[in-house]
Amino acid sequence: MFDFFDDSTLFGLPLSDLTLALATAVLAFLAMSLLLRLALSRMRSLAERSENRVDDLAIDVLSSTNRAFLVLAALLIGLGMLDLSDRWNARVGQLWFVALALQLGLWLNRAFAIGLRRYEERHTSAGMTQVSASATLMSWTLRTAVWAVVALAILSNLGVNVTAFVASLGVGSIAIALAVQNILGDLFASLSIAVDKPFEVGDAIGFGDLSGTVQHIGLKTTRVRSTSGEEIVISNADLLKQVVRNYRRMGERRIAFKFGVSYDTTPEQLEAVPGIVRRLIESRPALRLDRVHFQSLGTNSLDFEVVYFVTDPNYGLYMDEQQRLYLQVLREFAALGVEFAIPGRKVLVSRDDRDVREPAEGAVTQRSSGSAHRGRPASAGRGADVAS
Repeated sequence: MFDFFDDSTLFGLPLSDLTLALATAVLAFLAMSLLLRLALSRMRSLAERSENRVDDLAIDVLSSTNRAFLVLAALLIGLGMLDLSDRWNARVGQLWFVALALQLGLWLNRAFAIGLRRYEERHTSAGMTQVSASATLMSWTLRTAVWAVVALAILSNLGVNVTAFVASLGVGSIAIALAVQNILGDLFASLSIAVDKPFEVGDAIGFGDLSGTVQHIGLKTTRVRSTSGEEIVISNADLLKQVVRNYRRMGERRIAFKFGVSYDTTPEQLEAVPGIVRRLIESRPALRLDRVHFQSLGTNSLDFEVVYFVTDPNYGLYMDEQQRLYLQVLREFAALGVEFAIPGRKVLVSRDDRDVREPAEGAVTQRSSGSAHRGRPASAGRGADVAS
Protein backbone atom coordinates (compact mmCIF):
# COMPACT_ATOMS: atom_id res chain seq x y z
CA MET A 1 0.00 0.00 0.00
CA PHE A 2 2.86 2.38 0.80
CA ASP A 3 4.37 1.63 -2.58
CA PHE A 4 1.01 2.33 -4.19
CA PHE A 5 0.81 5.76 -2.56
CA ASP A 6 4.41 6.50 -3.50
CA ASP A 7 4.09 5.40 -7.10
CA SER A 8 0.60 6.78 -7.82
CA THR A 9 0.18 10.40 -8.88
CA LEU A 10 -2.76 12.79 -9.12
CA PHE A 11 -2.49 16.08 -11.01
CA GLY A 12 1.20 15.34 -11.34
CA LEU A 13 1.72 15.04 -7.58
CA PRO A 14 2.42 11.88 -5.58
CA LEU A 15 -0.64 10.50 -3.87
CA SER A 16 1.27 10.27 -0.61
CA ASP A 17 1.99 14.01 -0.68
CA LEU A 18 -1.65 14.74 -1.44
CA THR A 19 -2.75 12.52 1.44
CA LEU A 20 -0.33 14.30 3.79
CA ALA A 21 -1.59 17.69 2.60
CA LEU A 22 -5.21 16.62 3.12
CA ALA A 23 -4.49 15.32 6.62
CA THR A 24 -2.67 18.58 7.43
CA ALA A 25 -5.64 20.58 6.18
CA VAL A 26 -8.06 18.57 8.35
CA LEU A 27 -5.87 18.98 11.42
CA ALA A 28 -5.45 22.70 10.69
CA PHE A 29 -9.22 23.15 10.41
CA LEU A 30 -9.82 21.34 13.70
CA ALA A 31 -7.07 23.30 15.44
CA MET A 32 -8.35 26.69 14.19
CA SER A 33 -11.93 25.83 15.21
CA LEU A 34 -10.76 24.76 18.66
CA LEU A 35 -8.63 27.87 19.12
CA LEU A 36 -11.54 30.08 18.03
CA ARG A 37 -13.87 28.46 20.57
CA LEU A 38 -11.31 28.76 23.35
CA ALA A 39 -10.69 32.42 22.51
CA LEU A 40 -14.41 33.22 22.50
CA SER A 41 -14.95 31.37 25.77
CA ARG A 42 -12.07 33.23 27.43
CA MET A 43 -13.28 36.60 26.12
CA ARG A 44 -16.85 35.93 27.33
CA SER A 45 -15.64 35.13 30.83
CA LEU A 46 -13.64 38.36 30.89
CA ALA A 47 -16.57 40.36 29.51
CA GLU A 48 -18.84 39.16 32.33
CA ARG A 49 -16.55 40.85 34.87
CA SER A 50 -16.14 44.02 32.84
CA GLU A 51 -18.56 46.81 31.87
CA ASN A 52 -16.55 47.75 28.78
CA ARG A 53 -18.74 47.40 25.70
CA VAL A 54 -15.66 46.98 23.50
CA ASP A 55 -15.32 43.43 24.82
CA ASP A 56 -18.85 42.60 23.71
CA LEU A 57 -18.18 44.11 20.30
CA ALA A 58 -15.00 42.05 19.88
CA ILE A 59 -16.87 38.88 20.86
CA ASP A 60 -19.69 39.53 18.41
CA VAL A 61 -17.27 40.30 15.60
CA LEU A 62 -15.02 37.30 16.26
CA SER A 63 -17.99 34.95 16.55
CA SER A 64 -19.04 35.97 13.03
CA THR A 65 -15.91 34.35 11.55
CA ASN A 66 -16.97 32.55 8.38
CA ARG A 67 -16.55 28.76 8.45
CA ALA A 68 -15.81 28.82 4.75
CA PHE A 69 -12.80 31.00 5.54
CA LEU A 70 -11.55 28.40 8.02
CA VAL A 71 -11.96 25.67 5.41
CA LEU A 72 -10.16 27.72 2.77
CA ALA A 73 -7.38 28.61 5.21
CA ALA A 74 -6.97 24.95 6.15
CA LEU A 75 -6.77 23.93 2.45
CA LEU A 76 -4.17 26.61 1.81
CA ILE A 77 -2.12 25.33 4.75
CA GLY A 78 -2.36 21.85 3.29
CA LEU A 79 -1.29 23.12 -0.14
CA GLY A 80 1.74 24.63 1.54
CA MET A 81 2.89 21.10 2.31
CA LEU A 82 3.09 20.26 -1.40
CA ASP A 83 6.06 20.82 -3.64
CA LEU A 84 4.43 23.18 -6.12
CA SER A 85 5.91 25.19 -8.92
CA ASP A 86 6.64 28.87 -8.51
CA ARG A 87 3.57 29.76 -10.52
CA TRP A 88 1.27 27.76 -8.24
CA ASN A 89 3.00 29.05 -5.13
CA ALA A 90 2.23 32.56 -6.34
CA ARG A 91 -1.40 31.57 -6.86
CA VAL A 92 -1.56 30.16 -3.33
CA GLY A 93 -0.20 33.46 -1.99
CA GLN A 94 -2.87 35.35 -3.91
CA LEU A 95 -5.56 33.07 -2.50
CA TRP A 96 -4.25 33.79 1.00
CA PHE A 97 -4.62 37.53 0.36
CA VAL A 98 -8.12 37.13 -1.09
CA ALA A 99 -9.27 34.99 1.84
CA LEU A 100 -7.86 37.36 4.46
CA ALA A 101 -9.26 40.44 2.67
CA LEU A 102 -12.74 38.93 2.41
CA GLN A 103 -12.74 37.85 6.05
CA LEU A 104 -11.56 41.30 7.16
CA GLY A 105 -14.38 42.85 5.12
CA LEU A 106 -16.88 40.53 6.79
CA TRP A 107 -15.58 41.45 10.25
CA LEU A 108 -15.85 45.17 9.53
CA ASN A 109 -19.32 44.70 8.03
CA ARG A 110 -20.39 42.89 11.19
CA ALA A 111 -18.93 45.65 13.37
CA PHE A 112 -20.89 48.31 11.48
CA ALA A 113 -24.10 46.28 11.80
CA ILE A 114 -23.62 45.94 15.56
CA GLY A 115 -22.87 49.65 15.88
CA LEU A 116 -26.05 50.53 13.98
CA ARG A 117 -28.14 48.22 16.16
CA ARG A 118 -26.73 49.75 19.34
CA TYR A 119 -27.36 53.23 17.99
CA GLU A 120 -31.00 52.31 17.35
CA GLU A 121 -31.39 50.86 20.85
CA ARG A 122 -29.81 53.92 22.45
CA HIS A 123 -31.72 56.58 20.51
CA THR A 124 -35.17 55.02 20.11
CA SER A 125 -37.32 56.47 22.88
CA ALA A 126 -40.81 55.58 24.02
CA GLY A 127 -43.39 56.51 21.42
CA MET A 128 -40.71 57.13 18.80
CA THR A 129 -40.60 54.25 16.31
CA GLN A 130 -38.59 56.14 13.71
CA VAL A 131 -34.80 55.85 14.00
CA SER A 132 -32.38 58.41 12.66
CA ALA A 133 -31.71 57.76 8.98
CA SER A 134 -28.31 59.34 9.42
CA ALA A 135 -27.06 56.21 11.17
CA THR A 136 -28.21 54.11 8.23
CA LEU A 137 -26.53 56.49 5.81
CA MET A 138 -23.29 56.37 7.76
CA SER A 139 -23.36 52.57 7.97
CA TRP A 140 -24.08 52.25 4.25
CA THR A 141 -21.29 54.68 3.39
CA LEU A 142 -18.73 52.88 5.56
CA ARG A 143 -19.71 49.46 4.23
CA THR A 144 -19.48 50.68 0.66
CA ALA A 145 -16.06 52.19 1.32
CA VAL A 146 -14.79 48.99 2.98
CA TRP A 147 -15.94 46.68 0.19
CA ALA A 148 -14.64 49.07 -2.47
CA VAL A 149 -11.21 49.05 -0.82
CA VAL A 150 -11.32 45.25 -0.48
CA ALA A 151 -12.29 44.81 -4.13
CA LEU A 152 -9.57 47.19 -5.36
CA ALA A 153 -6.98 45.50 -3.14
CA ILE A 154 -7.93 42.05 -4.44
CA LEU A 155 -7.84 43.20 -8.06
CA SER A 156 -4.46 44.84 -7.53
CA ASN A 157 -3.11 41.67 -5.90
CA LEU A 158 -4.34 39.63 -8.85
CA GLY A 159 -2.32 41.83 -11.21
CA VAL A 160 -5.08 44.09 -12.51
CA ASN A 161 -4.05 47.72 -13.05
CA VAL A 162 -6.53 49.70 -10.96
CA THR A 163 -4.83 53.10 -11.28
CA ALA A 164 -6.90 54.20 -14.27
CA PHE A 165 -10.04 52.82 -12.63
CA VAL A 166 -9.41 54.76 -9.41
CA ALA A 167 -8.70 57.95 -11.38
CA SER A 168 -11.93 57.51 -13.33
CA LEU A 169 -13.85 57.04 -10.11
CA GLY A 170 -12.31 60.23 -8.71
CA VAL A 171 -13.26 62.33 -11.74
CA GLY A 172 -16.75 60.88 -11.83
CA SER A 173 -17.21 61.50 -8.11
CA ILE A 174 -16.24 65.16 -8.52
CA ALA A 175 -18.69 65.64 -11.39
CA ILE A 176 -21.51 64.01 -9.44
CA ALA A 177 -20.68 66.06 -6.33
CA LEU A 178 -20.86 69.32 -8.27
CA ALA A 179 -24.19 68.31 -9.79
CA VAL A 180 -25.83 67.41 -6.48
CA GLN A 181 -23.93 69.69 -4.10
CA ASN A 182 -27.11 70.92 -2.37
CA ILE A 183 -28.29 67.37 -1.71
CA LEU A 184 -24.80 66.36 -0.59
CA GLY A 185 -24.75 69.35 1.76
CA ASP A 186 -27.87 68.04 3.48
CA LEU A 187 -26.47 64.49 3.49
CA PHE A 188 -23.23 65.60 5.16
CA ALA A 189 -25.23 67.72 7.58
CA SER A 190 -27.24 64.61 8.44
CA LEU A 191 -24.00 62.69 8.93
CA SER A 192 -22.71 65.51 11.14
CA ILE A 193 -25.86 65.31 13.27
CA ALA A 194 -25.42 61.54 13.62
CA VAL A 195 -21.75 61.80 14.63
CA ASP A 196 -21.68 65.02 16.67
CA LYS A 197 -25.16 64.52 18.18
CA PRO A 198 -26.19 68.15 18.86
CA PHE A 199 -29.69 66.71 19.29
CA GLU A 200 -31.40 63.34 18.95
CA VAL A 201 -34.85 61.97 18.28
CA GLY A 202 -37.09 62.90 21.21
CA ASP A 203 -35.11 66.00 22.25
CA ALA A 204 -36.90 69.32 22.78
CA ILE A 205 -35.02 71.96 20.77
CA GLY A 206 -35.39 75.58 19.75
CA PHE A 207 -34.02 77.34 16.69
CA GLY A 208 -34.74 80.86 15.57
CA ASP A 209 -38.19 81.74 16.94
CA LEU A 210 -39.41 78.11 16.67
CA SER A 211 -39.31 75.27 19.17
CA GLY A 212 -40.57 71.70 19.40
CA THR A 213 -39.69 68.01 19.77
CA VAL A 214 -37.51 66.21 17.21
CA GLN A 215 -39.49 63.36 15.66
CA HIS A 216 -37.32 62.25 12.75
CA ILE A 217 -33.84 62.98 11.39
CA GLY A 218 -33.77 62.06 7.72
CA LEU A 219 -31.17 62.09 4.97
CA LYS A 220 -32.19 65.57 3.82
CA THR A 221 -34.61 67.03 6.37
CA THR A 222 -35.38 67.00 10.08
CA ARG A 223 -38.98 66.95 11.29
CA VAL A 224 -39.89 68.78 14.48
CA ARG A 225 -43.28 68.72 16.19
CA SER A 226 -43.76 72.30 17.36
CA THR A 227 -45.22 73.26 20.72
CA SER A 228 -48.35 74.50 18.95
CA GLY A 229 -48.92 71.11 17.30
CA GLU A 230 -47.90 71.50 13.66
CA GLU A 231 -44.98 69.64 12.08
CA ILE A 232 -41.97 71.72 11.05
CA VAL A 233 -39.82 70.34 8.22
CA ILE A 234 -36.40 71.96 7.79
CA SER A 235 -33.36 70.88 5.79
CA ASN A 236 -30.43 69.61 7.82
CA ALA A 237 -28.00 72.13 6.33
CA ASP A 238 -30.28 75.09 7.13
CA LEU A 239 -30.87 73.77 10.63
CA LEU A 240 -27.16 73.50 11.46
CA LYS A 241 -26.57 77.06 10.21
CA GLN A 242 -28.67 78.33 13.12
CA VAL A 243 -28.13 78.37 16.85
CA VAL A 244 -29.91 75.27 18.17
CA ARG A 245 -30.99 75.24 21.81
CA ASN A 246 -31.35 71.74 23.27
CA TYR A 247 -33.76 72.00 26.21
CA ARG A 248 -33.60 68.31 27.09
CA ARG A 249 -29.99 68.59 28.20
CA MET A 250 -30.69 71.38 30.66
CA GLY A 251 -29.85 70.51 34.22
CA GLU A 252 -31.90 73.42 35.58
CA ARG A 253 -33.59 76.62 34.42
CA ARG A 254 -32.22 80.08 35.27
CA ILE A 255 -34.99 82.66 35.72
CA ALA A 256 -34.37 86.42 35.93
CA PHE A 257 -37.14 88.99 36.29
CA LYS A 258 -37.52 92.62 37.38
CA PHE A 259 -40.27 94.64 39.03
CA GLY A 260 -40.65 98.23 40.11
CA VAL A 261 -42.38 99.81 43.07
CA SER A 262 -43.72 103.32 43.46
CA TYR A 263 -41.59 106.25 44.55
CA ASP A 264 -44.06 106.69 47.42
CA THR A 265 -42.53 103.60 49.04
CA THR A 266 -40.67 104.42 52.26
CA PRO A 267 -37.02 103.36 52.86
CA GLU A 268 -38.17 100.93 55.54
CA GLN A 269 -40.52 99.24 53.09
CA LEU A 270 -37.75 99.09 50.47
CA GLU A 271 -35.47 97.35 52.98
CA ALA A 272 -38.16 94.73 53.62
CA VAL A 273 -38.78 93.89 49.95
CA PRO A 274 -35.61 91.76 49.31
CA GLY A 275 -36.20 89.75 52.47
CA ILE A 276 -39.79 88.98 51.46
CA VAL A 277 -38.77 87.76 47.99
CA ARG A 278 -35.85 85.75 49.43
CA ARG A 279 -38.11 84.05 51.95
CA LEU A 280 -40.73 83.15 49.34
CA ILE A 281 -38.17 81.59 46.99
CA GLU A 282 -36.23 79.70 49.66
CA SER A 283 -39.46 78.19 50.99
CA ARG A 284 -39.92 76.22 47.75
CA PRO A 285 -37.83 73.00 47.47
CA ALA A 286 -37.83 73.18 43.67
CA LEU A 287 -36.30 76.68 43.65
CA ARG A 288 -32.78 77.88 44.42
CA LEU A 289 -32.18 81.59 44.97
CA ASP A 290 -29.24 83.26 43.32
CA ARG A 291 -29.72 86.91 44.26
CA VAL A 292 -32.28 89.67 44.83
CA HIS A 293 -31.24 93.34 44.80
CA PHE A 294 -32.58 96.89 44.77
CA GLN A 295 -31.12 97.52 41.32
CA SER A 296 -31.75 101.07 40.23
CA LEU A 297 -33.67 104.31 40.55
CA GLY A 298 -35.77 104.23 37.45
CA THR A 299 -37.56 107.06 35.71
CA ASN A 300 -40.94 106.08 37.08
CA SER A 301 -40.14 103.34 39.59
CA LEU A 302 -37.71 101.92 42.13
CA ASP A 303 -36.45 98.80 40.35
CA PHE A 304 -35.60 95.39 41.85
CA GLU A 305 -33.98 92.42 40.07
CA VAL A 306 -34.44 88.77 41.12
CA VAL A 307 -32.49 85.74 39.81
CA TYR A 308 -33.33 82.17 40.83
CA PHE A 309 -33.05 78.62 39.47
CA VAL A 310 -35.65 75.90 38.97
CA THR A 311 -33.79 72.69 39.82
CA ASP A 312 -35.91 70.63 37.39
CA PRO A 313 -35.86 71.67 33.69
CA ASN A 314 -39.52 70.69 33.24
CA TYR A 315 -41.29 73.65 31.65
CA GLY A 316 -44.63 72.96 33.33
CA LEU A 317 -42.98 72.92 36.76
CA TYR A 318 -41.25 76.21 35.98
CA MET A 319 -44.54 77.89 35.03
CA ASP A 320 -46.31 76.55 38.15
CA GLU A 321 -43.57 77.81 40.46
CA GLN A 322 -43.38 81.20 38.77
CA GLN A 323 -47.13 81.67 38.99
CA ARG A 324 -47.12 80.73 42.67
CA LEU A 325 -44.24 83.14 43.35
CA TYR A 326 -45.94 86.06 41.61
CA LEU A 327 -49.19 85.55 43.55
CA GLN A 328 -47.35 85.33 46.86
CA VAL A 329 -45.40 88.51 46.09
CA LEU A 330 -48.63 90.35 45.32
CA ARG A 331 -50.17 89.25 48.65
CA GLU A 332 -47.07 90.10 50.68
CA PHE A 333 -46.68 93.54 49.09
CA ALA A 334 -50.37 94.31 49.60
CA ALA A 335 -50.01 93.42 53.29
CA LEU A 336 -46.88 95.58 53.56
CA GLY A 337 -48.53 98.52 51.80
CA VAL A 338 -46.10 98.55 48.89
CA GLU A 339 -47.58 99.54 45.56
CA PHE A 340 -46.18 98.58 42.20
CA ALA A 341 -45.18 101.45 39.96
CA ILE A 342 -47.52 102.36 37.13
CA PRO A 343 -45.77 104.03 34.18
CA GLY A 344 -46.93 107.62 33.90
CA ARG A 345 -45.86 111.23 33.36
CA LYS A 346 -46.39 114.19 35.69
CA VAL A 347 -46.64 117.62 34.05
CA LEU A 348 -45.97 120.75 36.20
CA VAL A 349 -47.46 124.04 34.85
CA SER A 350 -45.79 127.26 36.07
CA ARG A 351 -47.58 130.72 35.71
CA ASP A 352 -45.38 133.63 34.63
CA ASP A 353 -46.07 136.66 36.98
CA ARG A 354 -43.72 139.18 35.43
CA ASP A 355 -45.00 142.89 35.28
CA VAL A 356 -46.25 144.01 31.93
CA ARG A 357 -46.03 147.77 31.25
CA GLU A 358 -49.00 149.09 29.28
CA PRO A 359 -50.15 152.61 28.26
CA ALA A 360 -52.26 154.32 30.94
CA GLU A 361 -55.96 154.24 30.54
CA GLY A 362 -57.24 157.52 29.05
CA ALA A 363 -53.88 158.70 27.66
CA VAL A 364 -54.38 160.78 24.57
CA THR A 365 -51.93 161.24 21.76
CA GLN A 366 -52.39 164.05 19.30
CA ARG A 367 -50.33 164.96 16.34
CA SER A 368 -50.82 167.91 13.93
CA SER A 369 -48.59 169.75 11.53
CA GLY A 370 -45.41 168.32 12.93
CA SER A 371 -46.03 169.47 16.54
CA ALA A 372 -46.91 167.25 19.52
CA HIS A 373 -49.32 168.15 22.31
CA ARG A 374 -49.12 166.31 25.63
CA GLY A 375 -52.18 165.30 27.46
CA ARG A 376 -52.44 164.18 31.06
CA PRO A 377 -54.20 160.86 31.80
CA ALA A 378 -57.57 161.18 33.52
CA SER A 379 -56.57 158.45 35.94
CA ALA A 380 -53.19 156.87 36.19
CA GLY A 381 -53.10 153.14 36.85
CA ARG A 382 -50.23 151.02 38.17
CA GLY A 383 -47.14 151.82 36.19
CA ALA A 384 -48.87 154.39 33.95
CA ASP A 385 -46.64 156.54 31.74
CA VAL A 386 -47.40 159.68 29.71
CA ALA A 387 -47.63 158.81 26.06
CA SER A 388 -46.31 161.38 23.65
